[in-house]
This record gives sequence, structure tokens and C-alpha cells, in this order.
Amino acid sequence: MAVKTDSWGRIDRRHRISKPFDPNEVLRQKSWLPFGNGRSYGDVCHNDSGVLLQSGGDDSIIAFNEDTGLLRAQSGLLLRALLIYLANKKWFPPVVPGTQFVTLGGALANDIDGKNHGKMGTFGQHVRSFVLHRSDGSTLKCSQKENRRLFEATIGGMGLTGYVSEIELALMPVASHWVASKNIPFRNLAEFFNENSRQETANHYNVAWIDSLATGDNLGRGVMMVGNHTDREKSPRYAMPRLSVPFTPPVPLVSGVPLRLFNNAYRWSKSRVRNDTVTTPQSFFFPLDALGHWNRLYGPRGLHQHQSAIPETDAEMVVEKLIRTSQQAGAGSFLTVLKRFGAGNSPGLMSFPQPGITLTLDFPNQGERTVNLLNQLDDITIAAGGRVNPYKDQRMSPATFQAGYPQWELLEELRDPRANSNFWKRVTKRRIVQPPAMESGSSTQRVNQARKQDVQKNPVINKLEKGRNALKSESS
Repeated sequence: MAVKTDSWGRIDRRHRISKPFDPNEVLRQKSWLPFGNGRSYGDVCHNDSGVLLQSGGDDSIIAFNEDTGLLRAQSGLLLRALLIYLANKKWFPPVVPGTQFVTLGGALANDIDGKNHGKMGTFGQHVRSFVLHRSDGSTLKCSQKENRRLFEATIGGMGLTGYVSEIELALMPVASHWVASKNIPFRNLAEFFNENSRQETANHYNVAWIDSLATGDNLGRGVMMVGNHTDREKSPRYAMPRLSVPFTPPVPLVSGVPLRLFNNAYRWSKSRVRNDTVTTPQSFFFPLDALGHWNRLYGPRGLHQHQSAIPETDAEMVVEKLIRTSQQAGAGSFLTVLKRFGAGNSPGLMSFPQPGITLTLDFPNQGERTVNLLNQLDDITIAAGGRVNPYKDQRMSPATFQAGYPQWELLEELRDPRANSNFWKRVTKRRIVQPPAMESGSSTQRVNQARKQDVQKNPVINKLEKGRNALKSESS
């Protein structure tokens, strides 16, 4: 059945063939891709040359041990449904993204990170095992002890290793779901970097919003939002949005004058509340969920999101350059988020976070003009030894992807031969063997030098190369 299965960015909107998951479909279909709830921003959740296998009907909690916090559930379970189930219990998902409308399967496939990466790492670090269906008819239990290579390739593997039907997840003990939160305004990037380390030590959750339009001495100003779970007897509510954007406006409403007014109002409102305030988990973790279909505000052409992970070295300078480049292109970002990635090492082969700083920017889609800006942001990120988030991407080049993820060929070796996506076909359509000839000292040369250094310095990649050689030995 052909149905609308947009990604959240709404760039490439069309009807796509979709079927509920059935083990027989994994065997029957020539090309397929697991599909959760469509909250990825780009085309990692699209497969226009095949079928999308939807997990929506497989959404049950199979077992939960309230003594140990070990949960076993079907992959189609929405995070919101899990939170409602846990609302009166002293357990909480160890990592949550910015929306409660993601499936557990989607959280695993994208190895999501949250406001507490410095404390808890990624979602995949708390997955104990899962059941994986492959097109050769096998049904495998994968964990650190069983089918380990598939376990690591599937975490953050964008659904390309097979269909995950069940997940075993270790939850986090908490006083309650409620959060004691505090807002800390800062005048510029220098103040953010000075304050951030101290707040990270004192708080479990830590994230900052940036006013992307501020310039001069105020460039990078914003508000840091920190919090810790606090004891409260009343069970919180996880409600559906009361308000919704009823239609897509003909032009974006999150740029120009409206964006400037929003930024000023948002900073003022957040700066007013500085002392500890007990906050509902819904408003602290998922503020955007209060407005249904908020992505329609970006207009009929949708939105692009760009998230970079930047090593700690020179991070302040690189973040400033990313923001200035956006300003010079006349593009303001509505949701600009800045936070630190901790040293936690996900088992995921393709996991996006790396130690350092991550900056998220989003822009209304204005065609080639926006793509050119995003390409510039890519180059700045790669030149600094960083990488761009593939789970939120709609247009990344093979060169940018392979520079940030030189281990991608390991995933290709473990990919189910029938699983594919628009994203994967785009970024792996050719192997970037070596950079083309260029003038000495050019920005392109620095990008490629940084890419080579990233491969040499990264112990995770060296480890993966050893695993790749072992895999080849086993198959020979």
C-alpha cells in the first residue's frame, strides 16, 4: 500500500510503499527498510526502490523487572507509551531525545543522544540485546556476547542490518520523572564554555539554546538549561499536544523578523526563571511536543537540520565560525542547540557522537542556496576533525560522509543484502579513494588532511579495522 511516509524534515514528500512488519516480508521483498515513526529529519528512513516495513503495530511491553529496571519490549513501542507505563515507577529511560514520539527501534537505529550524554552516553550503551531478522531467514539474538559484530553494526546502523523486533533495555533509577531545573543565561560563546564544565559536573542534564542572530560581543549568547531528577509523589502526565499547526503556510514563519522576535522573547522568558524550579518531564525534555506539526512552520519546502560533532580542541573557534557562516549566508536557525558530548564510547559502529562539542542548526529549505550553506558547514566541521550527523541529513555528499565515518565499509559488509535506504545509496554510491589534486594550503586540502588525521588518531576506527580483518578471515 502506498502511503505518505514523510521524514520530519518534509523535504522529499511523496507516497511510498509501506507494509506492516512480518517475518515473511523480510524474505519476500527484494528491497526493504524498517520504518518507525518518521521522526528522522532526512532520508535515512526512506527507501524509494523498495518497501518500508512499519513497526507501528508491534508496540507491546513484553516484560519488565521492577527490581533491576530491565525492560523487554517490541521495537514499535513509542517512547511516550513507555513513559506513561513508567510514570508511577522510579525508573526512566537512560537517554531520551527531544521528542517522545520516537519508537524504541528508531532510537536504536539512530543511537540517539540526549541532554545527559556526558553522564549516560547514547541509547545504544544501555541496550543489552535485541532480536534481529535477516533476509536469509535467520532470526538472531544479538548482544555483546552473541553475534557481537551484528550487535555493534545495528546500533546506529540506520536499519540496514535487518529488522529488529524486540529490544532489551536497561533503564535508569530516578527519584521520580520530575526535574528540578535551572536556567543560566550567558552573554556569548566564551561565557558558555567557561560555565559549561562547572554545570556539567553539578547536573545530570545540561543543554544550551543559542540565539543564532546575535552578533558582535553577543555572538553565541543564549540560555543554559540544567536539571536533575527530584522526588515528587504525583505521577506526571505525558499528554498529546493541545495546539497544532493546522496547515503549512506558503512561506516559512521561522526566519527574518519573526525569528528575531521569537529569539528575543524566548531568551527573555527563559532568563526570568533562574532558580531551581520543579518542572514536568514533558516540558523539560520535550518542549516542542507541545505544538503538533511544528515542522509545518518551515513552509512548503520543509527544513534542513545540520548537527556537527566537533573535537574539544578549538571548539569555541569552530562553533563561532559555523554561526558566522550561517549569518553571512543570511540564514537564521530557529532551533540552535549547543551541548557537550562526553567521553562515553557507544558500542555502535556508526554512532554519531564523539568527545567534544555538538552544535545543531536548522534552516527553512530554500533550495540550492540552503544546500550551498550546508556544504560550507560540512567543510568547516570536517576540517576541524569532526563529523556530521547522518540521521538528520538529506543531502550529505559521499566525501563528507566517508570522511566522518571511515568505518562505513564495515557496515556495508554486514548490511543485509536486501536492506537499503535513499541515504545509504547516496553516500556510498562511490568510494572516495583519495583526494583530488589541489593547491597547497587550500581549504579543501586542509579538509582532507583533517580527514586522514581523524582516521589515524581514532582508536575506535583502528579497533574496527581489526574486526574487519577478523571478519574477512572467518569468511575465507
